[in-house]
Amino acid sequence: MVKAYLEISLKVDNSDRGSAAEVYNKYKAPFLSDIKGATSKELLIRDEDVQVLHGFESITDAQAYLSSGLFNNDVVIALKPYLKDTPDVRIYTVV
Repeated sequence: MVKAYLEISLKVDNSDRGSAAEVYNKYKAPFLSDIKGATSKELLIRDEDVQVLHGFESITDAQAYLSSGLFNNDVVIALKPYLKDTPDVRIYTVV
């Protein structure tokens, strides 16, 4: 059951959205299988930005993911060429 969400909003040019989606697809399975408390991961697209919505069993799990090797050494590095601005990172509790 999802108890917390990690939302990361990314400014990506339309021409780079396909490449950013490839990064999402590449790391979705490892996220779900290897990250403690991970329950879901969705890619949301709108004109203004791209959002990745991660579901977790707890706030602690969501915060820990931001310090994980998968996030910092793989996902962040793979997305860096496509980012137009610093990502907006937010964690929410489900009530």
